[in-house]
Amino acid sequence: MGVDAQHCSFVLLAEFDIDRGAQLTYQFPQPLGTDEGLLANLMLPDGAEKHLEDWTIFFLNQTPFNAIAPVLALETPNGEGRGENKSELLYVLNLVRTKHDKTVRRGAVVKAMAICTPHPFIQIFKPVLLLALDDYFSSPSQDCLARLFDAINSMDLSGAPILTRSEKIVMRNSERKDVFIEKFHPPRVSETSQHLEARGNHRPSNSNGSHSSFDEGIMMRTKDGTEGRDRAGSDTSARFASAPHNNGSQHSPSETSFSLGGSAVWVGEESGLVEHAASPGVPSSYGSQGSSVVTKGGRRSTDASSNSSNGQHTHTRRPINARTSDPRLGTKDTHYYHTTIDYKGHQLPIKMPLFTSPQEVGDYSLIQLIQTFSSATITGPLHPHLHSNGSLTHPIILLFNALVTGKRIIFLGHNRPAGQVSHYVLSACALGSGCGIVLQGFIERAFPYANLTNRDEWESVPAYIAGVTNPIFESSGSWDLLCDLAGSRMIVSKDIQSVQLPSGTQGLSSTFARSGTLKAESSIGSEDELGRLPGREKETQKSDFTAKADSADNVFIEDIITAINFHFGETLVRARFVEYVWRFVRLASRYEEDILGSTTIGFPGIPFSEGPGDTSQLGSGIVFLDDVAGSREVTANSSRIEGWRRTQTYRMFQEDFKRSLATSAIRGFDVNHQLWRLRNVKHVQDAEVELIMRTLVDAVRSYDQVVELLSLTPLYNGGLLPLSFGLFHQQEVVRDLTVDLFTQLRMFPVGVQFLQALNHFQRYAYVRQAHGRESRGGGARDAAGPGLLAPPPPFSRTPSHRSELSTGAG
Repeated sequence: MGVDAQHCSFVLLAEFDIDRGAQLTYQFPQPLGTDEGLLANLMLPDGAEKHLEDWTIFFLNQTPFNAIAPVLALETPNGEGRGENKSELLYVLNLVRTKHDKTVRRGAVVKAMAICTPHPFIQIFKPVLLLALDDYFSSPSQDCLARLFDAINSMDLSGAPILTRSEKIVMRNSERKDVFIEKFHPPRVSETSQHLEARGNHRPSNSNGSHSSFDEGIMMRTKDGTEGRDRAGSDTSARFASAPHNNGSQHSPSETSFSLGGSAVWVGEESGLVEHAASPGVPSSYGSQGSSVVTKGGRRSTDASSNSSNGQHTHTRRPINARTSDPRLGTKDTHYYHTTIDYKGHQLPIKMPLFTSPQEVGDYSLIQLIQTFSSATITGPLHPHLHSNGSLTHPIILLFNALVTGKRIIFLGHNRPAGQVSHYVLSACALGSGCGIVLQGFIERAFPYANLTNRDEWESVPAYIAGVTNPIFESSGSWDLLCDLAGSRMIVSKDIQSVQLPSGTQGLSSTFARSGTLKAESSIGSEDELGRLPGREKETQKSDFTAKADSADNVFIEDIITAINFHFGETLVRARFVEYVWRFVRLASRYEEDILGSTTIGFPGIPFSEGPGDTSQLGSGIVFLDDVAGSREVTANSSRIEGWRRTQTYRMFQEDFKRSLATSAIRGFDVNHQLWRLRNVKHVQDAEVELIMRTLVDAVRSYDQVVELLSLTPLYNGGLLPLSFGLFHQQEVVRDLTVDLFTQLRMFPVGVQFLQALNHFQRYAYVRQAHGRESRGGGARDAAGPGLLAPPPPFSRTPSHRSELSTGAG
């Protein structure tokens, strides 16, 4: 995002006229070319005069009725009209305010100001919008809109790092305040740094320019992209080769630290880890308290030229105060890019989140959604797509089922602010999509605030998700599921509509016979037939309606509610729902295999097979603890899986999975399957463990490959714990492979952070075995390929790695 990027596309101003109703007064810098009455009524929601202030959200360019077509062609720096790209979704943040004034009719003045932006993190613009609306109340003129437009577009995001999908996943699951600190620009203090900043802040390099308490020299900033990487790699190899002479590594590791190839691995007291996560420090903040690498005299090497000209470095293990601020980073938390908006001389601090996905709009809250509807009363007939656990289906699970199976959903907030209803709609979109990590297509059919003005248009959108405040919609009957905020109710429509089967699958639900572990369900009729049956009759017709208090879904929700009651944060709740949606997708993949013989949304479900020599084959697909449990779980989910397979969201996931197979950094095997086996299965064959570790060592070398692996081992779920078990395996080859893998992770700052999240015992085991490998001159891996500490090969990121995919391999 550069300085010239259009962060604000339009500014709108609407006012309520006592005689003419809601009126759109200004559109800046040009008319949108859409229905002005529609915009005015969206900006001035029903009952706005009852609240002194309200924030609402709506979107433009979703459908033909709210698509914009600017009358004038506003030129961009590239000479292209901004209005030409009509498919770009615009997010509208609207502030409506009521000021009581006895001198006017009805005693109040109601005005609303809105900004249209292509950024989904619209919450960052609230402070400046507040000032701008105050400004307009004081001096109403179009100049107020122009000042707001210019102020937002002058916001400088040129230094914000561009993160890949895997980097975002790692960041959102990490509580460390210094995660990916190396992605931020250094200050412009020399010609070298100026040259680097001119080349951009996110180069396809192995995090050159970052520092690490494990190894500082590996990630040195270079003057030229590819050439610098090659030079840094050769210099690093040279340093490793001369390490025994540089640091006297022929000694045994101490209880506090160990020098490996010129880098210090600290395994001492862990008490400082929380403090380090709370505030970024000097590069030592990557590790535990006292973790650091310092060159002779305390000087730190910052580019490859200094390393190559000064062939040997003397490293000391002197702790550095982690509370010291990092001069390279003008922020306290790398999860956000800190910048400012200058509005009329006021420097407004802005925190732009770096970890969000396009399916996450605004500052939504899954915790609020869960707390509101966890005890909701469910009424209406049982439906196979919605009641996956019969009458004991939890309200939150019922809502999720409605979202993924494409049902029409309304959130009703009678006498509630429209902004509150909007937040529930956005939270529901995040719930169904797995916070945008897994599925797509929810925001595009969401109407955070909708009203009677354009009712026919938005109700015609298949599978809409709408927020309303007018109770008339409850009796309209044009919805499948109504969620009432005030009454804490969920109502399933007695006339719930069917979702049309995609071409080629008509009649599938009534004719398929499951092979393998699944039983035939010839009793299932079409959804239209099920919709005409009373709830009790359907329950007897459908074996899947058998309610179980201890179902997997109910246990999952109980865990979530317990975590909320114990004050775990929003981050953990979101991460757990991401896991839940991934599990649902993998179940659907197994379901397709059993029904159709193959799947297009996941790796095939095959077990590990041991063969002579190199003929052994890793397993893939979803893993069950036993066949009976697997059969039961797939059967219990079959109806909602069948409902999901008929939706546009399913087809979008198909495309995403196909694309991920070609663009993922780690390819050729199911990484999730291997990690799940290591984490959860009690007895794994030695041959399988060895093949898993050997495959990971061979496949995880470049920066992108390391980050992708770490994105699948979140710290809240143990991090590298399942891989660290290899350090204690009975076979030496497995222990050596684990050391090789950890050494490759150690070459990047984010890998360092994950290694340091291991406990003292695990880290010391790695240090001790790595020391032994180094003493033996590299060990077994030298014969099979690159040496123990060889740097990864240069990796050139293609544009596809920057795309916002909603799925990953497996």
